[in-house]
Amino acid sequence: MLYQKEREDLAKIVKTMFDRFETNAAGGNVSVRMNSEHIIMTPTLMSQAKLCDLSPYEILVVDNNNEVVEGDGRITREINLHRACYVENPKIGCVLHAHPKESMLFATLGMELPNLTEATQKLGRIPTLNFAPATSPELAEIVRKHVIELGEKAVPSASLLNKHGIVVLETTLHKAYDMLERIEYNAYIAEKAMVFDALGIKKLAHDRELNYNLEE
Repeated sequence: MLYQKEREDLAKIVKTMFDRFETNAAGGNVSVRMNSEHIIMTPTLMSQAKLCDLSPYEILVVDNNNEVVEGDGRITREINLHRACYVENPKIGCVLHAHPKESMLFATLGMELPNLTEATQKLGRIPTLNFAPATSPELAEIVRKHVIELGEKAVPSASLLNKHGIVVLETTLHKAYDMLERIEYNAYIAEKAMVFDALGIKKLAHDRELNYNLEE
């Protein structure tokens, strides 16, 4: 089986995402760049039909023509979003798209996600991009333009998709998942901090002047 270890790893990660409410039955998809010829990617309906409980062989090997080289399943229509990221920035090694429980509050309201925790400071600003329907060419184009705008800051980066979810861009699968987990904790804290601010308990502060550890 092609890329067996990497496909086993991706299957494990997406199951963990689902179990930890970092994506839901409405969707999500993850891809990893293997080389100049192939990516591996979760299939369509991985959440709705499979609850993200995939066998390694259900992780698809996909070529540059978006054809399945190996694997059991069909390619998600969201592949255009993934391709847009890989084409525009060769440093991107993983595109993680999910519907995480805490961050979805900010995405659904079309709000920028306050970046409060030290663990997420390396991302800088976490914006919500303009709305376009899920799986549409318009959404892929919005993400593509954002990646171009970010330039070298595209890796690592995260952006919310209006009414939809999140896209995390990283060099590897494990770094992307690590960042998703950090962002979810940050979103949980940000929501509570904004409530405290509104109630006058504690003013919301971003503390940009602090000497954060950005390299770890």
